[in-house]
Amino acid sequence: MNIHEYQAKQILAKFGVAVPKSKIAFTPSEAEEISQEFLGEGKPVCVVKAQIHAGGRGKAGGVKLAKSREDVANFSRELLGKILVTHQTGPQGKEVKKVLIEEGCQIDRELYLGMVVDRATHKVCLMASTEGGMEIEEVAAKTPEKILKEYIDPAVGFIPFQGRKIAFALGIDKALVNKAVKFMTGLYNAFVSCDCSMAEINPLVVTKGGDIMALDAKISFDDNALFRHKDIEGMRDLDEEDPKEVAASRFNLNYVSLDGNIGCMVNGAGLAMATMDMIKLSGGSPANFLDVGGGANKEQVTAAFKIIMSDPNVKAVLVNIFGGIMRCDIIAEGIIAAAKDVGIKVPLVVRLQGTNVDQGRKLLADSGLNIITADKMDEAAQKVVAATK
Repeated sequence: MNIHEYQAKQILAKFGVAVPKSKIAFTPSEAEEISQEFLGEGKPVCVVKAQIHAGGRGKAGGVKLAKSREDVANFSRELLGKILVTHQTGPQGKEVKKVLIEEGCQIDRELYLGMVVDRATHKVCLMASTEGGMEIEEVAAKTPEKILKEYIDPAVGFIPFQGRKIAFALGIDKALVNKAVKFMTGLYNAFVSCDCSMAEINPLVVTKGGDIMALDAKISFDDNALFRHKDIEGMRDLDEEDPKEVAASRFNLNYVSLDGNIGCMVNGAGLAMATMDMIKLSGGSPANFLDVGGGANKEQVTAAFKIIMSDPNVKAVLVNIFGGIMRCDIIAEGIIAAAKDVGIKVPLVVRLQGTNVDQGRKLLADSGLNIITADKMDEAAQKVVAATK
């Protein structure tokens, strides 16, 4: 699960991570009123930042420097309701529904700091770079030697020595090293305590006044751990998510939208991946990943069909089910009910194997529906690709 920048900063602040003062606004007038706190004598600028779940907002015009309350109102009016297109949103972009009004700061240096779970070492990996404010993927591709890594043993936790090692490698002034270590310690504590999957500070800034703070923050959480964090789960912004993925989560279905034209409904993540690979090998392109799980019922199968058919790009559907825990006759009943309820108007290819497969196939054959059947996975993939053409 992703959250907005302002929410990430609220969480980080609780763990002692230094962040600029800021407030969220939903209207231009609200933004202008908030800006009174951040503009005035000794405060020449404040920042108006579009809040969407995507990076690259600055390059896309989603971050504005305001020198007056009028600027704040005008920039907010310009951003609110705007479809912001960045390298992470895709060409469709995302609508800006809120802006963050933040105090300005005098930046001396911009750095990068991030944390992810490294599956190879089973540890949290702290990454840092002197190339702050840039896309870290671009730095990794062009100058990988500029990315520093420190692996944190979960049994020990983040050691101050590791923080000092990174701070000195980044060229942080000796007088500020302790602040840098405190910052990294707070970030690690937030990462572990909140079951994060990724935390990124880009840029991490060193100010001319000698402060170290998170000018921007991006955090993602492990969905499977959200039951432990109801406060964080409450930060979920459904407007930022694919409506089909949101609908799928309500029925405990694992769904991810893709850009192909063949809808897929499969039980088991491994079989789903193999099915998508087979479609690609057969010259087609999957429109989604959809794992209905090992114990789906008729209602979940019907919901899965509705979600698949809500995608206008879908030109054919492939159902590939191995009946282990799930019985093929139950799947067949779900397919028939869904086909009649949804009114599937595209070719439907079904491949069933496993428990009660004969009963399932008989139900499909007697349903009166125009269903293309297949015994083997490669055969099913070939038939569904042919059906799209």
